[in-house]
Amino acid sequence: MRGGDRIALVAPASPFEREVFDRGVEEVRALGLTPVFGPSVFERRAYVAGPAGTRAAAFAAAWRDPSIAGLFAVRGGYGSAQLLPRLAAGDVRAGRKVLLGSSDVTALLSWVTTHCGLVAFHGPMLMHLAAGAAGYDRASLLGQLTGRRPYGELAADGLEALKGGRARGPLFGGTLTQLVASLGTPFAFDPPPGFVLLLDEVDERPYRLDRMLVQLRQSGILSRARAVVCAEFPGCDESGGGLTARAVAADLLDDVPGPVLFGLPTGHAAGPLLTVPLGVDVTVETTPAGRLVVEEAAVE
Repeated sequence: MRGGDRIALVAPASPFEREVFDRGVEEVRALGLTPVFGPSVFERRAYVAGPAGTRAAAFAAAWRDPSIAGLFAVRGGYGSAQLLPRLAAGDVRAGRKVLLGSSDVTALLSWVTTHCGLVAFHGPMLMHLAAGAAGYDRASLLGQLTGRRPYGELAADGLEALKGGRARGPLFGGTLTQLVASLGTPFAFDPPPGFVLLLDEVDERPYRLDRMLVQLRQSGILSRARAVVCAEFPGCDESGGGLTARAVAADLLDDVPGPVLFGLPTGHAAGPLLTVPLGVDVTVETTPAGRLVVEEAAVE
């Protein structure tokens, strides 16, 4: 991507407030990009942003449009997986666009990276851009989406090591709920052996995190991972000083052969969100604190 590039704003999941959308549009312009969108982005049907067919058609049209450099999701919520049967993998591979999103949009990120063989970006959506510097990390967004060199270390002060070590491999993953929901479908999360697993989640109690991590293990996904990087998991601790998401991760990921990190601010976080490339090689290490280093350029 370059300055002035046209960015399609798409709503694959839930509807949103127009005021937040308008602020996000202005922030995209402030980044030196040109936001474009059609009237269907404002459609509503109960808890989704219009019929699945309409959302999929808008997504596919933007992806096929040679004048569009990338697609930014407006928000998550629910509904992205409904688009998958309506999208053509061949068209996606041929388009080679930037796709930026997180949360429910993991359904699309996972498919684009592990089924279509492309790079995608786990990070802020338009709703986060609308909050300006409080919502997203501008340096990592522009650095990942426009840089032609490996980004290097994704600096995160709160990143800690739950298990020591060093590992390198391609990074894949996203929101835990969406990853496990895909299993058993034609669009299942399907990373290669030796990958680094990124996990994000919000507002899921510890026993539910346990259940989903057990499902990843029993499906064979965890046995392929060399290392795991967890996001902040806000709202996932029991109240009153009870069991924490960090404790669940430390317990259930202890048999991962490489390092396990916790606290990367991406997807769901208390502060500005980092933009993290999926489908490129990263190095995860503990020195003794956790470090995540992007070793490949994410865009051509």
